[in-house]
Amino acid sequence: MVASSDHATSRADWVQAALERYEQPLIRYAARFTGDLERAREVVQDTFMKLCAADRGKVEARLAPWLYTVCRNRALDVRDKEGRMKPLPAYSQDAIASKGAGPREMASLGEAQQAVTKILAALPEDQQEAFYLKYRDQLTYREIGGVMGKSLGTVSQLIGAALGTVREQLMAGGHLGQEG
Repeated sequence: MVASSDHATSRADWVQAALERYEQPLIRYAARFTGDLERAREVVQDTFMKLCAADRGKVEARLAPWLYTVCRNRALDVRDKEGRMKPLPAYSQDAIASKGAGPREMASLGEAQQAVTKILAALPEDQQEAFYLKYRDQLTYREIGGVMGKSLGTVSQLIGAALGTVREQLMAGGHLGQEG
């Protein structure tokens, strides 16, 4: 019986580690589909409940894409029942600032971040999703393809198109390449 108890403890530790690593990124991801933070939390709770019931041997090697796929499917179900995707407002996106940045740098970063968030919000949904999975959630192209059900080439095209649009619009808006 000790081996069974050790197995349960190690499984609990595994699920806890996954929760600590992926809960917040999955909530942000689900919120893009649900448009509501509380609904997103419910979706992520459902996702981790499925992880608890899943065969660890089949999931562990591809944990991130498995979690994102389950979360995406559940969020899409919720969205279909409750309406269309509503992007999160800019204020709820995570800031990407170093702790050592001064007020000027922070203001500049905030303006640039708002510009990027606005540009991204205008992109087609599949480009937004691929972009955020790559750059915010740091999934590989292969993992993104698995989550979205797209080929590597399509993922590459989606991310490339999103980056091109962001770069083009930032340059046109004077946010890039115009240092003092």
